[in-house]
Amino acid sequence: MKAFFPTSATTRGITVRVSVSYLAEQSEPARGRWFWAYHIRIENDGAQAAQLLTRHWVITDGRGARHTVEGEGVVGEQPLIAPGSSYDYVSGCPLATPAGSMQGSYRMIGEDGGLFDVAIPKFALVAPAVAE
Repeated sequence: MKAFFPTSATTRGITVRVSVSYLAEQSEPARGRWFWAYHIRIENDGAQAAQLLTRHWVITDGRGARHTVEGEGVVGEQPLIAPGSSYDYVSGCPLATPAGSMQGSYRMIGEDGGLFDVAIPKFALVAPAVAE
């Protein structure tokens, strides 16, 4: 699993794992558009169930321009993740440069009603070099 999800971070027993794929078929470098898919797995190794309420992303392009994305849930869901289980989803990110990065956090609520933030580790978005 480590090879498939090379980037991870753990906060309060919740591990966020990330795998990234460059999507050449959806990218148009000649028009200044590059596109990646990212696969997130959220694993609950804690003692209580936790529900993902909101997401907070900071997306940085190759020029250093930062874009913040906030919203409820992920891919239209607010999953409840029981102890010992995980939740997977896939989403995408376009950039106007061939490289950049993403990082952020999820706001979660435990069974005890306590709110806490779980780190999404920083991961690189890098298009492969294309021979001209």
